[in-house]
Amino acid sequence: MSVDTVSLAGWGRTAPTTALRFRPRTYEEAAAAVRGCGPRGSIARGLGRAHGDAAQNAGGSVLDMTALNRIRTVDAASGLVVCDAGVSLHRLMELLLPLGWFVPVTPATRYVTVGGAIGADIHGANQHVSGSFSRHVRHMELLTADGTVHTVRPGTALFDATTGGMGLTGVILSATLQFHPVQTSLMWVDTERTADLDDLMARLTASDHRYRYSAAWIDLLARGRATGRSVLTRGEHAPLHVLPARARRTPLTFRPGRLPAAPPFVPDGLLGRTSVALFNEFWYRRAPRFRTGELQRLSTFFHPLDGVPHWNRCYGRGGFLQYRFVVGHGQEQAIHRIVRRIAQRRCPSFLAVLKRFGDGDPGWLSFPMPGWELALDLPASLPGLARFLDGLDDEVAAAGGRVCLAEDSRLRPETLAAMYPRLPAFRALRTKLDPDGAFRSDLSRRLAL
Repeated sequence: MSVDTVSLAGWGRTAPTTALRFRPRTYEEAAAAVRGCGPRGSIARGLGRAHGDAAQNAGGSVLDMTALNRIRTVDAASGLVVCDAGVSLHRLMELLLPLGWFVPVTPATRYVTVGGAIGADIHGANQHVSGSFSRHVRHMELLTADGTVHTVRPGTALFDATTGGMGLTGVILSATLQFHPVQTSLMWVDTERTADLDDLMARLTASDHRYRYSAAWIDLLARGRATGRSVLTRGEHAPLHVLPARARRTPLTFRPGRLPAAPPFVPDGLLGRTSVALFNEFWYRRAPRFRTGELQRLSTFFHPLDGVPHWNRCYGRGGFLQYRFVVGHGQEQAIHRIVRRIAQRRCPSFLAVLKRFGDGDPGWLSFPMPGWELALDLPASLPGLARFLDGLDDEVAAAGGRVCLAEDSRLRPETLAAMYPRLPAFRALRTKLDPDGAFRSDLSRRLAL
């Protein structure tokens, strides 16, 4: 097992801290690293795509789980897969797509480990149909603070505390996952422009149930009658019969695209209001007013930014914050107020997405709930950003909503309690499982988790 001292940050590059990094190659080495973690504790870490500080541990230790990356069994008939926690969704796609199976849930990047997907209970554009990642976990192996490896199944308190529990109940070692059957590696996509936020939300409400995947890019700099104008993209896995004859010869080939790497840094101010406004205008105008049945690669539809290595450098040396929140059905006016506040302040966000959520899953700290999710990226160097986001937190909490812990690096602990009603149960179970605090992170200390 290799050990070194490193500075680590989330994908937003905003709050780096230094920790001792262990890289276990076996379950036994993972257990030894937990036992030797010291008074500052340890936290598991995957590929570092959580935007905030959930996988950092200042002055303590971090378990880099990426060497535990064996795919143990694949049942090609049923789509059941048993794999180590360090296996990435990218690798699972490479292996399973040629067999006619696709990951049941994917976020906007495929460079996420299975352990990270469970710990954050990730969701994607199919949340309204398929729920979050934990819904497709049949069971998992969890190493707890006392060195015991538990087989954890849905319907138990430990499962509900671990899915979305940000690695604080223990180290996920492996999982058994149910995959989704597909006939091709292409997507059958409908795209349309919406005039404003009311138009977008009406279309999502009326017809989202007809699509497995649905999400809208939203222009948060547009104001007046155009406030909330959007490009709505919805799709299904393409059936074999819609492919051109040539493509039917290799219908399940996985072809992830790749573009040149982003530069080491972008000058601060390049992604300012003017440049983002120009980009947003271009992006909105180039989108079709209404187009149906376009065939797209999986990587184009789900993971366009994965084709740009280190795209997180585009925000300059100061990095960026992702603000992701959800409010319930019946709280549409809260979405309107927040979108207007962002537009009035001229926040330069060109990666802003609105989704409509269905039923949430039972994880105590799991983020999704029935309602509306808005996610946006903002340069961390914006003047007054912290106070502005604190105000949005208050608006979200007052509407009965919550922010996503996997993306957070600045939420106040008193606001967290208002957003997650199962927080006391989570804290009680964690205290029982880990009375000495073997599992800690910068996130857990900041929010008193």
